[in-house]
Amino acid sequence: MKILHTSDLHIGKRVNEFSMIDDQRYILERIENIVKEEQPDVVLIAGDVYNSATPSAEAVSLLNDFITHLHSLCRYVVILSGNHDSAERLAFGAEIMRQNGVYFSQTFSQVPQKITIPDEYGDVNIYLLPFVRPIDVRSAYKEELESTGEQVESYDAAIGKAIEAMHPDYSQRNILVAHQYIKGGERCDGEDVVGGLDEVDVEIVKDFDYVALGHLHRPQHVQYSHVRYSGSPLKYSFSEVNNKKSVSIIELNTKGNMVIHERDLVPLHDWADLRGTYDELMSEAFYDGKGYENQYVRLTLTNEDEVVDAMKKLRNIYPLAMVLQYDNTRTRHNQEIVEAENVENKTPMELVSEFFEKQNGQPMNEAQSELVTNLINEIFA
Repeated sequence: MKILHTSDLHIGKRVNEFSMIDDQRYILERIENIVKEEQPDVVLIAGDVYNSATPSAEAVSLLNDFITHLHSLCRYVVILSGNHDSAERLAFGAEIMRQNGVYFSQTFSQVPQKITIPDEYGDVNIYLLPFVRPIDVRSAYKEELESTGEQVESYDAAIGKAIEAMHPDYSQRNILVAHQYIKGGERCDGEDVVGGLDEVDVEIVKDFDYVALGHLHRPQHVQYSHVRYSGSPLKYSFSEVNNKKSVSIIELNTKGNMVIHERDLVPLHDWADLRGTYDELMSEAFYDGKGYENQYVRLTLTNEDEVVDAMKKLRNIYPLAMVLQYDNTRTRHNQEIVEAENVENKTPMELVSEFFEKQNGQPMNEAQSELVTNLINEIFA
């Protein structure tokens, strides 16, 4: 069985007020071309299909076209809901569509969804685990947990409980499609990761033959080659400037016999992070022949004084400039409590600790740290 794995389409997303819809339409067409060439039996989309729980009509139309084209090119399409999606809205009409080989994940319940697809070597079981939190698992198994006294407070415990309820037969070939943060995965800006509180230990999922992950935007495997984030098909932040985008192709043969490779994706517009004085950035020698006129650009000016109408003037050369910022003596000395671009790389506990120390001139003591830790765990449970 051949499988194409992608995720985090974020259809309808806007970045710095730029609509990504044309870029998304273009890249989805590139994925369709890869499907034509590779001829997979199954396409897996591992969550964050939309960028919003209430997608625009334009976003819904684009997804409709994409699924229609995929359905004409391969036997099965499997679509998981992520934390940006509304599982209920995404699953509208799911019972009708599954009759035609298009499977949408349902809302999380006591019995996780399982799809069994035969090939020349037997059955392949595909388990769907949409984005879930400990509170979702506690709700689904409330009576059982109350009777056994089992605690589900962490994401490890929640995902472990959900997988236990699947009763996977590991002598068979099993695929897990999930939208979670596996500990050790490399993050990018713009991902809704809760500073380590939502980490899931890779050991909990490693016994599946392939783990098709969504949530992190950089293509990567986590510790094991078969535990894999396909990554988003497009860049959505300047932390991804140097990333290459791709889809994963999995050739699943007999048990334990699998080949994984990637197919690169070339976007309609690439991204660039440029830095220098205003005169340097406006110099023909700096930009000529570099293709910056067709790229989303962040411009960092090192001038000590602000340039009047800098963005307006620079957009004559860089029409897709998204961000203009300064890096000079003034900005470097303008200390803020937390730098905005670093927030997503710090845990809630680190942020609270830094705030407390700046406000009080001393770090929290052990009792205060324990109190804050317990509060954070309750909030994000």
